[in-house]
Amino acid sequence: MGIINFAPKILDPIPGGKYVVNAVDYVVNWARANSIWPLTYGTSCCAIEMMSSSMARYDIARFGSEVFRASPRQADLFILAGTITRRMAPAIQMLWEQMPGPKYVLAMGACTISGGPFIYDNYAVVRGAQNILPVDVFVPGCPPRPEALFHGLLTLRDKILHETCRNPWEEGYPEDVSRKDRYREAAKTWAELEKIKDEEMAEAREKFKAENPDYKSAFKPARMVKETFPEVGRPEAAVPATGELSQAEIFNRIKEKFPSASVQGIDPEAKTEDGQSLLENTLAKASSDSPVEITLDVKDYLAATKFVKEDPAFKMDYLIDVTAIDYPDHFELITQLRSLELGHKVFFCIPLKKDESVPEEKRSTSLLATVPSITGLYPAANIKEREVYDMFGIDFTGHNDLRRIFLDKDFVGYPLRKDFTHPDMIKRPV
Repeated sequence: MGIINFAPKILDPIPGGKYVVNAVDYVVNWARANSIWPLTYGTSCCAIEMMSSSMARYDIARFGSEVFRASPRQADLFILAGTITRRMAPAIQMLWEQMPGPKYVLAMGACTISGGPFIYDNYAVVRGAQNILPVDVFVPGCPPRPEALFHGLLTLRDKILHETCRNPWEEGYPEDVSRKDRYREAAKTWAELEKIKDEEMAEAREKFKAENPDYKSAFKPARMVKETFPEVGRPEAAVPATGELSQAEIFNRIKEKFPSASVQGIDPEAKTEDGQSLLENTLAKASSDSPVEITLDVKDYLAATKFVKEDPAFKMDYLIDVTAIDYPDHFELITQLRSLELGHKVFFCIPLKKDESVPEEKRSTSLLATVPSITGLYPAANIKEREVYDMFGIDFTGHNDLRRIFLDKDFVGYPLRKDFTHPDMIKRPV
């Protein structure tokens, strides 16, 4: 395209040269507008509709865009199809910079255009693709159907057809729209329009009522018949396999080894109405495929985990997950274990007291609790403990690579805490 842009300077002074330039413009732009090659990249869920547009039912080949390129150096259209996160944004900008011009951006879907339902109480989502790339065409919807995407392609084609050697393509600039509260603005505008409409219709309504005093609307809202489905109960507990322990046996063995153990949420001294132990009654009725939730002191956590993994009666060889819950005065670390051979599960719930010595102004950005790492027993805990560290700010002693996994290394705060705040967050309207 570079050499063609010099055509007017060379040909316009020649008699009839302007017509040659116009003819070249027409041919070149016709070819470009009917062979737009999108980059093979889907930012989020709207990409499903983008993919379906290339199937036989919709056939995006009709518009010359069937060649989805795997390399940004061979593409001239970037379809941003879905939510864009802040961690994703640098990669998108890098791909955009690698695309040769002329190149275009089509923003597809409400989440791409404005952040969608994630605009409020959220620190991680880019509130509008305009913040990171110069967008040429917006296709609203949640998600937009393939027909809407095609309308966007046709709109882009019209834009390309109006580019000439005298008015060539120029790369635009991103626009900061991150602080715009589009939904509040739209609600305010809608209310004002409804007020104007109401004022304009007031006289006509009064006249109609005067002329038709006995009028009653024939409209009746249709009522959907709610279908009743039969209740599906929980299946009966499976017959324990050879060597499988009941919930009562699991708890009693752990309790014998670690006296601090207790069943989560059950007072060991509580009684049922007929005077039986509530704890024993609950464990006896529990299904064999449901987990035993056991609360432990943090000092017993590592030893208990090692015990249930190595003891032949438990064989807890599979780590399901390590996660946490934030309460006002403490965290609760939850480690979920399972025996693949025997089938039973144990969930360890470890209360972690928050460090009260940290000043109030630094609490939301400081590590407030410490717990031993179990990466020596379960290598898979490496990633899971890093996630808890990243989101809750819980320190795992003995972890050999404790660093952030989802957030940038200079990110301030821990997002899954109740006290987390971020300067870019917009509060949801009440």
